[in-house]
Amino acid sequence: MHITLNGRGALITGGSKGLGLAMAKAFAQAGANVAVVARGAESLAQAEAELRDAAPTAKVAAIAADIRTPEGCAQAYNGAVRAIGQVDILVNNAGTSQRGPFLEVTDALWQDDLDLKLFAAVRLSRLALPGMRERKWGRIINVLNIGAKAPKATSTPTSVSRAAGMALTKALANEFAPDNVLVNAMLVGIIESDQWVRRHAADKRNITWEEWKAEQGKPVPLGRIGKAEEFAAMALLLASEQCGYVTGTAINVDGGASPVV
Repeated sequence: MHITLNGRGALITGGSKGLGLAMAKAFAQAGANVAVVARGAESLAQAEAELRDAAPTAKVAAIAADIRTPEGCAQAYNGAVRAIGQVDILVNNAGTSQRGPFLEVTDALWQDDLDLKLFAAVRLSRLALPGMRERKWGRIINVLNIGAKAPKATSTPTSVSRAAGMALTKALANEFAPDNVLVNAMLVGIIESDQWVRRHAADKRNITWEEWKAEQGKPVPLGRIGKAEEFAAMALLLASEQCGYVTGTAINVDGGASPVV
């Protein structure tokens, strides 16, 4: 099956590194015009250069915005429309793994997590949906994690924010299906990303990246951690015309790690 996104415009938050950048490359190489959003100017410049190398004919934009605020969401969306023309595909990917013992999680941390993961997705979807509805074509992909279905101890606030994102996915899928706007979620397990690179760097045992990855992958049924490109391949399928009868799902991309289907 040959997948193309020719002429489509994609906006990807958290798009300067890791999973976001892998998805951006996959979309651009499939013919989409791509805008990536993040806060760090240096990482955005690097991401833009990599995207132009990967897909020289695509329109590419790197937008600096803090999507934890309504103003930042508007800045991200309006910048994408100016740069690539329209947003047909929205990937709500921004977020870090904020977690800790429940009694130690402050109101400020709860609010920051919800602003970045839930309210950013709400606000950006609200901006993108009118155009998708008018064109009778759209895709929204919410990147969550497997804790949304099966939260563990000390997993707040991220597991709660992600569970809310899964409910948002289903609600939007049901409401906008008549407009041919498909809304799905992808639930991350252990996949190579900047977050895991930082965790390896913080490990004091002085083991190599390859040794660390092998250790982390042992509990996974497939026996390894995933690759960002594998995650991006599923996102590409969900964004495509070929996946036109799939909406309202939350797909585990986790090597079998989740205890919940």
